[in-house]
Amino acid sequence: MNTPIRKAPGSPSPVRAEWGRTVEAKLAAISGIRRAKTEAAVLFALPDFLSKDECELLMATIDAGRRKSTLLTSSNDPNFRTSDSCDLDRWHPDLQPIDERIAHLLGIPPEYGETMQGQRYAPGQQFRAHADYFNENEHYWAPMAVQGGQRTWTAMVYLNEVEQGGATWFPVAGVRFNPRPGMLVAWNNMNADGSPNLSTLHEGMAVVDGTKYIITKWFRERPWTPTVQP
Repeated sequence: MNTPIRKAPGSPSPVRAEWGRTVEAKLAAISGIRRAKTEAAVLFALPDFLSKDECELLMATIDAGRRKSTLLTSSNDPNFRTSDSCDLDRWHPDLQPIDERIAHLLGIPPEYGETMQGQRYAPGQQFRAHADYFNENEHYWAPMAVQGGQRTWTAMVYLNEVEQGGATWFPVAGVRFNPRPGMLVAWNNMNADGSPNLSTLHEGMAVVDGTKYIITKWFRERPWTPTVQP
């Protein structure tokens, strides 16, 4: 029997490749940042990016606005993504400085970033292995292509300690991050040639005890939103 050939999720792109190089160089020069010891993907971790007060503000905001998390594509697994999410108002006076500080840390103009999203994981909740880049063969790609295009970098910040479980696991890259309040993790979703990197597959492992809060911000290859408040 012939094995069906799967299409690659996307093609090389000089624009995405340049974002990979410039952001990697910007992050590597930051004092106190750590680069994950893997050749499979470019991943960084920066402790204490957010203060305790900022983390508490974000957790309260997530609790007030949370809804069931959704997927771009359907899944036969009802337990694939079971967390709650909250789309955070990027123009809120208390949140805009955090949103833009993430962009400035990476050296990406704020208008290239999607709306910052908060996620809440209660005991037993998880997000099984998935990628943040868009598969350009899927039905959702057409609208994504005209709304800023491919996702290049992801930035995620843990907001609290989790008693047990809740790690972020990159099974192909062989890297695991345990939640630490205020710690930012950033990774390039692309390969060096600007094509989607399959090794950025990652999983929000199930929380065993406690509640996990994070915020995530995805960046596109082109501007995603207006640069002025609507």
